[in-house]
Amino acid sequence: MPVDPPVVTSDPLDTAEIDKINADSPLKPALFAYDSDELDEVARQVISKNAEVLKKYPTWIITVEGHCDERGTAEYNLALGDRRALAAKNYLVSLGVPADRVRTVSYGSEFPFDPAHEEKAWVQNRRAHFMLTARSK
Repeated sequence: MPVDPPVVTSDPLDTAEIDKINADSPLKPALFAYDSDELDEVARQVISKNAEVLKKYPTWIITVEGHCDERGTAEYNLALGDRRALAAKNYLVSLGVPADRVRTVSYGSEFPFDPAHEEKAWVQNRRAHFMLTARSK
């Protein structure tokens, strides 16, 4: 009796274009409290799930973008965004993601997720955003 060949399933994220992955990213943003770069429990849970994804795809190189809401000066928000990105990166590294796979950048308040001028929008804008930027060979 002939045996059917095994079914080979491939993971579409292994071969998908970087832009396509980022459009529907498995990496979720970690949100911050107003004027804070501290990771609360919810942010740590989000970053922990992102670390699991990064361990599953060891060739992925990401950039953690630090973002702020529109309040504060440009200089202050750039510095706060930098601290937020570094806090997220450091937590990823503590979870076993190699530091050389994680870059950081601060955008301050330049690229809001929600451009509205209200607290509901500001909550979404205070974030560490995770973007796939390259794949290692």
